[in-house]
Amino acid sequence: MKTISEVLNAKFSNERHKAVVNIRHTSHFIGAYHEKQLKTFDLSIAQFNILRILRGAKEKLSIKTIKERMLEKSPNTTRLIDKLIKKELAERTRCKEDRRVVYVIITEKGLKMLEEIDVVFDDIYLNMNLSEDEAETLNILLDKMRNE
Repeated sequence: MKTISEVLNAKFSNERHKAVVNIRHTSHFIGAYHEKQLKTFDLSIAQFNILRILRGAKEKLSIKTIKERMLEKSPNTTRLIDKLIKKELAERTRCKEDRRVVYVIITEKGLKMLEEIDVVFDDIYLNMNLSEDEAETLNILLDKMRNE
């Protein structure tokens, strides 16, 4: 197993600096894996994120709420949702009380696609070379780092 110093052939001023670079590098690694896998489903990471938000909500959500819950904020959320609707992975309805408000809900086809994606992504999560205890510690440290 190579260290981040070996992978990047870099020296760091201290362990905190090294940790931040390591997190960014690892994030890019995971993102690249996700992008590659999602291409087989004709989805972008942002579209996948929206579908996950809708599945987790178990009810229709306003576009504003979806934007707030996205991991990576996107100025073109409406366009992304339009693409999901065109693929029949989501449906849109207007609020009866306020026609300016648009709701989105995931379709059965969208739920089935997410089930397939979950199987593919389980591979990387199960093969992370981390035990459950190590993953828990990592989560605690990442939460602490964000100070949330």
